[in-house]
Amino acid sequence: MRTPILALTILAIALAASPAPMSAQAPAAPAPQRKFGPIVPSFGGVFEVPDATLLPPKDQDLKLRFDVNVGPEPGELNMNFDTVARYLNQHALAGVPRERLKAALIIHGTAGKDTLANEEYRKRFGKDNPNLKLLDELKAAGVQIYLCGQTSAARNLPRNVVAPSVAFAWSAMVAHMALDREGYVLNPF
Repeated sequence: MRTPILALTILAIALAASPAPMSAQAPAAPAPQRKFGPIVPSFGGVFEVPDATLLPPKDQDLKLRFDVNVGPEPGELNMNFDTVARYLNQHALAGVPRERLKAALIIHGTAGKDTLANEEYRKRFGKDNPNLKLLDELKAAGVQIYLCGQTSAARNLPRNVVAPSVAFAWSAMVAHMALDREGYVLNPF
């Protein structure tokens, strides 16, 4: 006789713990929407964080440098370049004055191909370079963009086939050293 009572008790507990049918559940809250701009208008979408208790300082210069050495498959946006746009947009959204935000992008390795001018990119990969608009918007936002000169030579990326928004550094190492001396902290991810 105990077995049926025990089985009914377990069944009752299981039913009580199971979620309510979909029709009885409250509707899900709408997903938060990314905001673009105000510094990089078409890229670097970020979310507002109304409950944040640790906010960026608004009374000091925030200088960050980004090292990008891996590129995606040809025809894809380099999301590591987009990270620079997110840095600028999220800090501006948090109220940091524009003149306090500084960024530098150091490109080397397989990411070097993402700096090619469109005509050359199309020759090499048969498609348009989706990174050019982002690089142009970053440059317009005051980002220092450097292609490693050693990558340029090793990967056949001479000045005449690279986008005008990109400057050349002797090497990525030199760019990091020089920018570090100027107070640019290396982005840790």
